[in-house]
Amino acid sequence: MLAIHLLIALLTYWPAAHPFYISLTDMVYNDTNQTIEIAQKIFWDDLEVALTNMSGNQVNFLSPDRPDVLESQIEKYILTHNTIVIKGDTLTITYLGHEIEAEAAWFYMESEKIPAPEQVTIYNNILIDDFPQQQNIVNFYKDRKPKSLITRKEKTSGVLKLD
Repeated sequence: MLAIHLLIALLTYWPAAHPFYISLTDMVYNDTNQTIEIAQKIFWDDLEVALTNMSGNQVNFLSPDRPDVLESQIEKYILTHNTIVIKGDTLTITYLGHEIEAEAAWFYMESEKIPAPEQVTIYNNILIDDFPQQQNIVNFYKDRKPKSLITRKEKTSGVLKLD
């Protein structure tokens, strides 16, 4: 757990040329809406590489020729590389949009309505195909209690038991 807290602390200070490959995903179960709200922070230049590889065309994240095409590519990529399973059922996740913050960008999603989960299986292989050293920190909050996992090339999923 200490390692996760240190990595989170590092994520608050994105260096100009990052020597590591990491993303941060926060998932919060919202009792009122009965949905999982998701915010994912990714270095936009690394995502640019992944989108270029996926599409076969050079992607310019900050100044796209066609912003609507870029948004569609982002949505496809983000939803393909994030999956939540509860009681054997894969949740439908809706991509809501993104915002750029210095060298990174935040991507927002929301799940379909579900009862409060007792356990979740999370698949997150963001950027792993393009950067084998990529690690993805996932924090899940239910009743303000965090549970965390880290995904990487050797382990792209994990199960969190929510108390």
